[in-house]
Amino acid sequence: MEDFRFGRELRLLTPSHYSRIFNEPARAATSLFTLLAKPNSLSHPRLGLTIAKKNVKQANQRNRIKRIARESFRLHQHKLDNIDIVLMVKRGIDERSNAEIRQELDKLWRKINERCKPGYKPPPRRQGKKHHNAKQKRGQS
Repeated sequence: MEDFRFGRELRLLTPSHYSRIFNEPARAATSLFTLLAKPNSLSHPRLGLTIAKKNVKQANQRNRIKRIARESFRLHQHKLDNIDIVLMVKRGIDERSNAEIRQELDKLWRKINERCKPGYKPPPRRQGKKHHNAKQKRGQS
């Protein structure tokens, strides 16, 4: 039977664990979250949470988001490869319902797991259209 606990071995605990991931990570993002990840040499995935006061002012909201994120990770850990993940939140997340947050996380676990696989090639970045005003270019007004 699978173990669904979220013990210390499934957490990023030290600053060195986090700093390793911030150096050239695989990325996945939505309007609520950014996930950074890197493969690890362990036999299980690990999760680290960073929820800045700047983005979520109230402590009870930060705690709610952490609870939901840990719970979602705990339920999806068996579908993840051996990767270390840092989850960061964006502004406005505290206005979203628990169900919306869970739904976003469910998508992100699959996406980040795929991006950490060996041989994954990210799709080419789209170049933004440059808006040049032809008149200004020619010096006319």
